[in-house]
Amino acid sequence: MNKRWAIRDDADHELVKSLAAALKIDPVLSRLLVHRGITTYEDAHLFFRPDDRHLHDPFLMAGMEEAILRIDAAITAGEKILVYGDYDVDGTTSVSVVYSFFKKHHPFIEYYIPNRYLEGYGISTKGIDYAADNDFTLMIALDCGIKSVDKIAYANTRGVDFIICDHHLPGPELPAAVAVLDPKRADCEYPYKELSGCGIGFKLVQAFAQKNNIPFEEVARYLDLVAISIGSDIVHITGENRVLAHMGLQKINTDPSLGVKTLMDVAGKSSNYSISDVVFLLGPRINAAGRMDDAKLAVELLISTDATEAREIAESINEKNTERKGHDLSITDEALAIIDNDETLINRKSTVVFNERWHKGVIGIVASRLTEKYYRPTIVLTRSNGHVAGSARSVLGYDLYEALCGCSDLLIQFGGHKFAAGLTLHPENIAAFADRFEEVVSATIKPEQLVQQILIESELHLSQVEPKFFRILNMFAPFGPENMAPVFLSRNVYVSGIAGLVGGNHIKMTVIQQGSPGFESIAFGHGEYVDQIKKDVPFDICYTIEENSWRDKRSIQLNIKGIRFNN
Repeated sequence: MNKRWAIRDDADHELVKSLAAALKIDPVLSRLLVHRGITTYEDAHLFFRPDDRHLHDPFLMAGMEEAILRIDAAITAGEKILVYGDYDVDGTTSVSVVYSFFKKHHPFIEYYIPNRYLEGYGISTKGIDYAADNDFTLMIALDCGIKSVDKIAYANTRGVDFIICDHHLPGPELPAAVAVLDPKRADCEYPYKELSGCGIGFKLVQAFAQKNNIPFEEVARYLDLVAISIGSDIVHITGENRVLAHMGLQKINTDPSLGVKTLMDVAGKSSNYSISDVVFLLGPRINAAGRMDDAKLAVELLISTDATEAREIAESINEKNTERKGHDLSITDEALAIIDNDETLINRKSTVVFNERWHKGVIGIVASRLTEKYYRPTIVLTRSNGHVAGSARSVLGYDLYEALCGCSDLLIQFGGHKFAAGLTLHPENIAAFADRFEEVVSATIKPEQLVQQILIESELHLSQVEPKFFRILNMFAPFGPENMAPVFLSRNVYVSGIAGLVGGNHIKMTVIQQGSPGFESIAFGHGEYVDQIKKDVPFDICYTIEENSWRDKRSIQLNIKGIRFNN
């Protein structure tokens, strides 16, 4: 797929220059800071040294005082508390954090994860009935509930109070819960709006600890789970999320919980985790429990204190992840065949595909793969409990949630955010929905949004990539949405030696620029250029800079994202 190269040029050059002088760093690095809203020496100091002092007071969140008062009352009265959470990574980590913490302070507490296939997303009637029938008088809902107005009304009739901890966009009416914690509430003045669901749960725990004079160290022990949720739920890694992710990665790499450590072992990488490793190694395995079987397995692992039990669960989850991969690949192939054999689908600006046999647990992954292939808003549908369930993915800059709002009369329910969403509809509405979604997308998407973009943050001469530059660049991590690993552009580079193919379609080579040393480079998926890359032929590259570790030898490597020739 051809990608357009877009070079950022929106930084104030005088500001870049003055910040570079104040920090005594290369202006390229100060430009990266300005792109991230870091414009003063003090801002940079905080950015480069994140720690718990930079976390916001949890009581700044609307509803937090009421939530803590209700939990304190429940503990004092010996009430039974049920911790309820979604079945994905964000939900299961949320439940693990809140359950594990409060279990140390209250014996009458259990957790509940709804079954993806029998109960669906969000707070279920079955879950409320379970609570009422088993004398739970308080439920803490995590990573869901912000739109569950009818379910909370039903819970109130059954004598079950709710505290909702969610991070999704609220609807026009908030549920009538004891407390609704969601920074995206219109009336919430909490300084940071992009916390994950687990992040909201963490703030609840932090608030309880603060109110009850419990040392922060007892709260910090769960930061590895918070970091996993931040990476896996693809929330912004800015502000407070970046602080939590930074601290969480430190815990993952120095003192992970037993469940996380065991999962790291079965994933085949036991140390030196980045957010990318969390996303690609840990997240899919935790998700596989809910996709292929029961998400309670994931919680059992993450709260485990028994090494033998943890190993058994982790290996079981690993097997389910292998099973998930098989479904994922076969369904992706089937979906690609549907599109490739339908001229109408090929020429649309959106993709909607349906097969009643597809496994509901992997349609989100398939939607992501189709988006990578065709680069347009994509929805994959399958049958589920008499209805049709769908998972949707978007492209850079296009608001998928708003597009679904334009189709809401054809949907039973939907929820999510700008880049990803879930939906349910009646089978007889599939064709009408596909046509409507195409109409909405066609009317609102910009032509450039249908071409994948490589956003280049700065032009760079390879001679600038020296140890101090690389050390400071690494301090921009952890990387993720709104703080992606910077992509640089270098013009008129040459190959030193021979460019060779590895792994079928990847190019491995050493590149140099006049006056620079050579840098080992890998260009994934760019095998079509290998015959054009010759010793005396100049070309341009855009790339990220990373550390490569091979047989205990560490070196700087360029991860090439794009290649262009000058002729």
